[in-house]
Amino acid sequence: MKKIFLTILAGVFALTSCNAQNKNEQMKKCLVVFFSHAGDNYSVGNIQVGNTKIVADYISELTGADRFEIVTHKYDGMAYKPLCDLAQEEQYADARPAFEPLITSSNGEAVKPANIKDFFAGYDVIFIGGPVWWGTWPQVMFTFFDTYDLNGKNLYPFTTHEGSGLGNCVSDLRKAYPNADVKKGFSLYGHEVRSNKAKVENWIKGLEL
Repeated sequence: MKKIFLTILAGVFALTSCNAQNKNEQMKKCLVVFFSHAGDNYSVGNIQVGNTKIVADYISELTGADRFEIVTHKYDGMAYKPLCDLAQEEQYADARPAFEPLITSSNGEAVKPANIKDFFAGYDVIFIGGPVWWGTWPQVMFTFFDTYDLNGKNLYPFTTHEGSGLGNCVSDLRKAYPNADVKKGFSLYGHEVRSNKAKVENWIKGLEL
C-alpha cells in the first residue's frame, strides 16, 4: 500500500511539474507593446514613470511577457495643455511621429534582435497598450502599426485614461490589423494604476492565454 501511495504521489508531482513547464513555455510567447508618457499628466501631476508603463510592467510580471516600449522624446518636458493641443494637431494631420524601440525581456535585460520585424514571429499573444489621446491611441502608436505586421496574432488592447475608457482604441486596432484576433480590451484610470494592481491581476486571470 505504501509503495502504491508513493507511486501515485510521484505521478502527481510529475504532472504538476509538467503543467508548470507548459505554462512557463506558453508565457514566453507573450509580449507587451506599449507607449507611455511620463512628465505632466492629468490628475496625477508630474510623474517620473508613465501610467501605461506601470500597467505594462504589471502585465510582464504576471505573465512573463517581454516588453517592447515605443519611445519618442517629442513630448518631453511639455506641460499638459500644450501636449493636448499638439496631440490634437497630430490627429487632425494623421501624423506619424518617429519612435525608437526599447525591447527588454521579462527580467529587465535589454534585447537587441538582428531583425525587429522577424522578432514578432516568436510571439502568439501580444498585449498592446497606451494612453487615450483624443479618443484613440497617440499617433506615435499608429507609426508602430504601420511599421510592424501583427496580423495572425492574438492582440489584447489595454489603455490608461481619465474618463475615456477604451475610446476607439479597440476598433482602430482592428482596422490596423484586420486579420488579427483582437480581444476585448481593458482600461484603467491613470490615477489608479499605482494603487490598484488587483484590477490588472483580475483581468489577466480571466484571459485564455
